[in-house]
Amino acid sequence: MTRRSCAIYVTGIVCAHLLILGIALLVAQVFQTMIYSRLKKEMTLTENSRVLDGWINPPPPVYMQYYFFNVTNSEEVMMGAKPIVSQIGPYTYREYRPRENVSFLENGTKIYALNPKSFVFLRNMSSGDPETDILTTVYIPIVAIMNELNSYNFFLRTMVSMWMKNQGFSLFMTRPVQEILWGFKDPVMTNINKLKPDVDPYFGLMHNKNGTHEGEFVFHTGETNYLDYGKIDTWNGLREMSWWSSNQSNMINGTDGSVFHPLLSRDELLYIFAADLCRSIHLAYVRDEVVKGIPAFRFAPPSDVLASPDENPANEGFCVPAGDCLGKGVLKVSVCREGAPIVVSFPHFYQADPKYINAIEGMNPNKEEHETYLDLNPTTGLPIRACKRAQLNIILKRVSGFPQTRYLNETIFPIMYVNETATIDDESASQMRTLLMIVTVVSNFPLIIVGMGAILLLVLICLVCRSRQRKSEVKRIDFSEAFHSFGTGKDDTAYTQVSDKPEESTEKSTSQQPMRNGSYIAMSPVEAQKC
Repeated sequence: MTRRSCAIYVTGIVCAHLLILGIALLVAQVFQTMIYSRLKKEMTLTENSRVLDGWINPPPPVYMQYYFFNVTNSEEVMMGAKPIVSQIGPYTYREYRPRENVSFLENGTKIYALNPKSFVFLRNMSSGDPETDILTTVYIPIVAIMNELNSYNFFLRTMVSMWMKNQGFSLFMTRPVQEILWGFKDPVMTNINKLKPDVDPYFGLMHNKNGTHEGEFVFHTGETNYLDYGKIDTWNGLREMSWWSSNQSNMINGTDGSVFHPLLSRDELLYIFAADLCRSIHLAYVRDEVVKGIPAFRFAPPSDVLASPDENPANEGFCVPAGDCLGKGVLKVSVCREGAPIVVSFPHFYQADPKYINAIEGMNPNKEEHETYLDLNPTTGLPIRACKRAQLNIILKRVSGFPQTRYLNETIFPIMYVNETATIDDESASQMRTLLMIVTVVSNFPLIIVGMGAILLLVLICLVCRSRQRKSEVKRIDFSEAFHSFGTGKDDTAYTQVSDKPEESTEKSTSQQPMRNGSYIAMSPVEAQKC
């Protein structure tokens, strides 16, 4: 066997083995199962896991931006005119949210933690100074008192109304943004504090929320089931709430939004418990994204999250009392806001009923600026980019016994909205890309084997074709040489070369030969001339 033939046989054997092995591994998904099992074990909140430190001290910077709606015609609104507002802000704060008092429960299957949040003002990322910028907005304590007294007798409401008028209180207040946001000693709340010492004399939209937490959480570590990774087990010792009018609405579902289980699917719904919204919400897949070179799935709340019960019957449980429902895109949360008629929505009433948008001049909802979404890496389940947007509103309506509300048109009045954003930092993004590259290479190793087999198959085909071509050339050369040899032998046998000059020996032998009976075997030159 020639060297070329050996090369062909060896290439064919190796090619066949690679193709068979690669296809078998590909069908059995051995490497994919192996790497996914590894991911499920690594993506846990157990004591020695690699993600625990990042969960306790999240490296990506979080920014909280506050936008306010400044009322430009407050006097006219009290006379029944359409409110006109202008947006001011953002006032941007860096948010720090390390987890504290972390401890493991139930043999490491659950983890307890507090999540206090603190804020530092960033002047370079803000459009104004909250200490000097003046804001006119609804006087929420006054409206809350009116709403609380609505169920009391007319005489009491009249007495309180007269007291408010004597004190010079109005439905609207004008104060610096700093006070409205972080708190000030409110004269209304101070007077109530004298009667009820448990009532805080200070009022602010974020009062007592700088450096405090939203409750005590117990999470599943994911060690038992990777699908439970980061899910909330209890909040303030509760597995379900009691504010809403149905068991489904009172459920505490999902995570706190900081982590999700690995190996996400486009078809699943993700649940988040939002303590500031007093409920759980779900997010659905929107589209694929790429953030800093990392593939991600974008999930966002679908329109049915804040849909009216007519559109989504599951939301009927959020009507408190039962049957007292608002329209599409808004959620009344007074049950967990000490009775104040607070309503939450997306900014500028995005995805809400047009009647709420048209009732306020200055509302301009758009998806790019007002949508809430999460960009999650599907392999690890970690957030790559997050944007949480929510608007705080209050219900303004006529209340019997309070003359200031006599001409009011019932309106859901916007106060402010927040834009909480976070994007993975460069160092974490680099580590994530490296991890994903390893996962991709290991998962696709059978494809690499099949690819090598396919390359060898092409080489084998080339070698076989080249070998056949050379054999054909050899046969053609051998036939030509044989034919040439046959022709040369025939000429040597049938023909003799004739010289132009007669050899001397021939002449001598001819001259010495005797004549026989006058006949000649050949003519002599002399005789030829005689003829």
